[in-house]
Amino acid sequence: MRRLWLWGPAVAQMLIIFIASSIPDVGSLPGGVSDKSAHAIGYGILGALILRALAGGRFAGVGWITAAGSVVLATLYGATDEFHQSFVPGRSPDVHDVIADATGAAIAAVVVGVIAWGILKTRRHSS
Repeated sequence: MRRLWLWGPAVAQMLIIFIASSIPDVGSLPGGVSDKSAHAIGYGILGALILRALAGGRFAGVGWITAAGSVVLATLYGATDEFHQSFVPGRSPDVHDVIADATGAAIAAVVVGVIAWGILKTRRHSS
């Protein structure tokens, strides 16, 4: 049950990404969001959820290794998703999308890391 609680949200985000990537001929995104921004946002969410799982759901578990691991795993998933798109009519793989995926995951890892550091620092000083 704990594994489901930790990894379920990340797997759900992967499923959302897979479904979105299965839509042929997407066209332009609503609200004027660029394709690369959408990739960065989607993979930022995925990276944060993977980091949460790797950290065991605890801020104390967030560190350089877990942060780097989350970026690597999210980026690898991005690469496999680009391969998946090569089979979808009207879609094609793009290395720049993988770069946007990695960038989003890295930004998320830094943001979560800073938040975790701040919370842990506050807890230490208030004890």
